[in-house]
Amino acid sequence: MSDINKRIAALSPEKQAQLLRQLRKKDTQAARPAITARPRTGDSAPLSFAQQRLWFLDRMEPGTPTYNMPAAVKLEGPLDVAALEQCFAELLRRHESLRTIFRDDEGHAVQVISPPRPCPVALHDLTSLPEPTREQEALRLAREEQQKPFDLTRGPLLRATLLRLGEREHVLLLTMHHIVSDGWSMDVLVREMGLLYGALSRGEAPRLPESPVQYADYALWQREWLQGPVLENQLKWWREQLADVTPVLELPTDRPRPSVQSFRGASRESLLPRALYEQLKALGQAQAMSPFMVLLTAWQTLLSRYSGQEDICVGTPISGRHQSELEGLIGFFVNTLVVRTRISPEASFQELLGRVKAATVGAYAHQDVPFEKLVEDLKPARNLSYSPLFQVMMNLEQAKPPRLELPGLTLTPMPQADQVAKFDLELLFKEEPEGLRAVLVYSTDLFDAATAQRMLGHLRVLLESAAAHPERSLSEVPLLTEAERQQVLKGWNATGQEYARESSIAEEFSRQVEQRPDAVAVECGEEKLTYRQLDERANQLAHLLRSKGVGAEERVGLCLERSVELVVALVGIAKSGGAYVPLEADYPQARLEQMVGEVKPRVVVTRRALAEKLPVQGVECVLLEEVAEKLAQQPKHAPRSGVGGRNLAYIDFTSGSTGKPKGVCTEQRGVLR
Repeated sequence: MSDINKRIAALSPEKQAQLLRQLRKKDTQAARPAITARPRTGDSAPLSFAQQRLWFLDRMEPGTPTYNMPAAVKLEGPLDVAALEQCFAELLRRHESLRTIFRDDEGHAVQVISPPRPCPVALHDLTSLPEPTREQEALRLAREEQQKPFDLTRGPLLRATLLRLGEREHVLLLTMHHIVSDGWSMDVLVREMGLLYGALSRGEAPRLPESPVQYADYALWQREWLQGPVLENQLKWWREQLADVTPVLELPTDRPRPSVQSFRGASRESLLPRALYEQLKALGQAQAMSPFMVLLTAWQTLLSRYSGQEDICVGTPISGRHQSELEGLIGFFVNTLVVRTRISPEASFQELLGRVKAATVGAYAHQDVPFEKLVEDLKPARNLSYSPLFQVMMNLEQAKPPRLELPGLTLTPMPQADQVAKFDLELLFKEEPEGLRAVLVYSTDLFDAATAQRMLGHLRVLLESAAAHPERSLSEVPLLTEAERQQVLKGWNATGQEYARESSIAEEFSRQVEQRPDAVAVECGEEKLTYRQLDERANQLAHLLRSKGVGAEERVGLCLERSVELVVALVGIAKSGGAYVPLEADYPQARLEQMVGEVKPRVVVTRRALAEKLPVQGVECVLLEEVAEKLAQQPKHAPRSGVGGRNLAYIDFTSGSTGKPKGVCTEQRGVLR
């Protein structure tokens, strides 16, 4: 945390509120010179800093729809198409930005303002299609329009398309390029469209006041004012604030990050109850903080918990319209601020609120530096797979944007066919009468829809905890929903399963043989046995063992290398009713002597080379290579062993690391469970 942020965080809530009011007051005073209309010298003007970045990106990758700003609305009622076209022509006349194109002038990008001209609306008549398919075709055309790139050098950078579904049913598609527009501009366009269409459809002349300045005036003003000491003073703060910033937020993703962003995205949303939002606002008011700051604190906490990182940077947009004369303009004014917070897991949510407030107030006080200029000055490591300085955005939309209202028409917004994700994650909160809607736009390169939905669930749990217990340390703030808690504590631990408790290994193996006799049961190297072949060979060994006195729970030593024969022996011993005792020829002699002495095996199944290493003097050994002929003469059907689930299956000895090795007896039902 910088020194200035530490000092701000140390102030009382009342002092912080006073400081914030003073900063806002200073923000609107004469620190910024007034923007005035400039006489045009020639047919071009410089680009604003924000436009310059989008021009650069377009030159790097021309023909991409990444910065398209689409909107689609369904119109029901009698539509005056001629009035609608006049409406767009008047919008182009009023706003120079909508008739601006861009070009390279001897290595310098400039904007060129074209004279006013008619704006024909492209009309697609879908009434010849079967009625049930018209809306589907409208959605296809909307998707196609949304993905259609702009040519910044030719324009126009506003497209209007009208789809006719019926005599009283239309869909209006509007698309602008971000280089001449932003979110605020869309609100201006919507408001003016309603007023203009209303007047023109009644045959009246529009009476909207003319703007005193145009976007080109702003670009000239910005270039002249934001330089020298003015720019340096603000950059100095940002250099200190973002020194040694973590280059990328390492969130756990569903897929590896691609080498180049595709900007493909989707969204999920959730409605937070009004009561919870009121609690959060009250929590902020107690510390003279805006709801945005409280929500940002929660979002950064969640990102820290997800990533395990304690240095979290989040981007947030700011309108960039400091002067009143800019409020009614269509143009690219929006700027992006970086809010950096260092998060200590042992700190409480309440303590983190103070840190986030200090960082946010500081960023607001130095908001004039365009993000493009900040990146140019700080020179962070650039990577085509993620955005510089931050990869996650957040914004709070407190004022409901104006709805397009056209007299005599019922308008219904249509969802975007495809979404663009310029960042890994972008969280937008919208105030609604029912509560606070959280919309999470996510990169589909990185995340699945289910993951995004879980994030929203975790965010809600975190917000509920913060509202109820702001004094709780961040490491103790819960994230799991109740359903997830039940899944972790009970669902994933519900491993109980019914099994044949009274049946024997031999009986259950026989059922498998009946179900899949010709399936491969065992394979080792080039040798394979089906279930039927394994069953027959195991039965022959079982008969041989029973002829040597092996019956229920009689111990049978077993010493074989990993092979098909080993599996045959295991099944054969089980079928004979005996309990096998695994013996390793490489064990120390003392350990082997103890094991053999304790279990006293009736026989040992092995090979001669291995038997020579075992202390089995006085114990009969069934040497497989020497009894092959006898085995071939044994019956292939299973013997009657008479054992069940509670009979002994095997004895295994512990390692003896804490003392003498001990034999552990396991029943047959313990093997089958």
